[in-house]
Formats: sequence, structure tokens, C-alpha cells
Amino acid sequence: MFDVQRQSDHRVDIHVSGAIDAAAMRAGLDALVDASMDVRNGLMLYRIENITMPTPGAMMVEFARLPQLIALIGRFDRAAVCSDVAWVRRAAEVEGRLIPGLKIKAFELDEVAAAEAWLDT
Repeated sequence: MFDVQRQSDHRVDIHVSGAIDAAAMRAGLDALVDASMDVRNGLMLYRIENITMPTPGAMMVEFARLPQLIALIGRFDRAAVCSDVAWVRRAAEVEGRLIPGLKIKAFELDEVAAAEAWLDT
């Protein structure tokens, strides 16, 4: 599952769980692009649980959209990543160091309230 919900003019929430195939990745990225269309100085809250590695087809969909996703990232200032998977949290923290202008902080899955408080600071 790859669900995207726009919460406000400045916040987009993304919930990912289970296995992601090419069709789910395509639909999820379409929804993310649509939800982020006119966001400026935005906030993202990711909830990632019970995730497995995306299928090769899903990764190809993501790589094909990389230029569009890089442009989209520029609309956001902060992203909080809540996950029950340690490697996802570590990867999020690394991305936060590599992407200029975007602060990313990782949280345990049960720390959504703390993640939301961090986003609002």
C-alpha cells in the first residue's frame, strides 16, 4: 500500500506498508505529485511499516521519475519518517544529510506525536 493524503496547504502525509510493486509505486508517486503540486515550505509525515524491499519494477518506476521527484523535494522543508524498520530510519537520516534544504528526522513507528511536534517546530 502506498497512500498519500494532503493534510493542509503545507503538509502531505504518506503511508507505505507491505510490498510495493510497479503499479503501486506508479499510483503512489502520481498521488504524491498531485498532492504536492502547489506546496511551498512544506512538511511531510511518512509512516512506513511492515515494508519489504520494493520489486525491481517498482524501483524502475521510481528511477524513471527521479527528475520529477527531485523537483518535488524542493517544495518541502522538513520530513519526519516514522517506521518500525531500523534500516528505513537509518536511510532516512542519511538522505537528510544528502539533500540540501530538506531536514529529515527518523522516529519509531509509535512516535508519530513526537514526529508531528518536530514538524511543527
